[in-house]
Amino acid sequence: MSSVAVIDYGMGNLHSVAKALEHTGKADDIRVTHDAEQIRSADRVVLPGVGAIRDCMGEIKRLGLDQVISEVVKSKPFLGVCVGMQALMDFSEENGGTACLGILHGQVSFFGNELTDPDSGAMLKVPHMGWNQVHQEMAHPLWQNIEQDTRFYFVHSYYVTPAEQSILAGSSRHGTGFAAALAQENVFATQFHPEKSQHAGLQLYANFLEWDGNL
Repeated sequence: MSSVAVIDYGMGNLHSVAKALEHTGKADDIRVTHDAEQIRSADRVVLPGVGAIRDCMGEIKRLGLDQVISEVVKSKPFLGVCVGMQALMDFSEENGGTACLGILHGQVSFFGNELTDPDSGAMLKVPHMGWNQVHQEMAHPLWQNIEQDTRFYFVHSYYVTPAEQSILAGSSRHGTGFAAALAQENVFATQFHPEKSQHAGLQLYANFLEWDGNL
């Protein structure tokens, strides 16, 4: 059993994430907090997020959490979720261009207003919302007991392209291929919402709570 800090900067579905982590039965101390010392002292850290990246980054910086995140991401298992994943990248084109944390290298792009299926030519809705398959691109402890091409739940208008394919942990497709999950050392991040993804999402959270940060 362990402690996990869910970083609270006012921009995530924090209590849904905390409830899902609690439901796994793998953590005995779940903190929804923006307190630097509580985050530093936790065994594991989760960075969730919803909404516009400019607002997210603004609150992260206002609360001094950019410094805390940059510190803890070096030393313990760390999970970014949805906009929390996008915040870990170098740059997002959302809101006219927004600098992000630069912990994982790559950029965040808009799907576009006229996104089409390359096979059928049919128009696709943006945001990409609903269940979609995730293809596991690498073996990783967080994929344990999750079958290849399992469906997870997405809600997003912007998608991540990593600078290096070596950190691509999972991929999906909505008109174009995009990163559904990234992994680098003790950091894992998902574009999908595990807390909305039923059994597979709970399994991923359980795997995270048992992961020691090693590959």
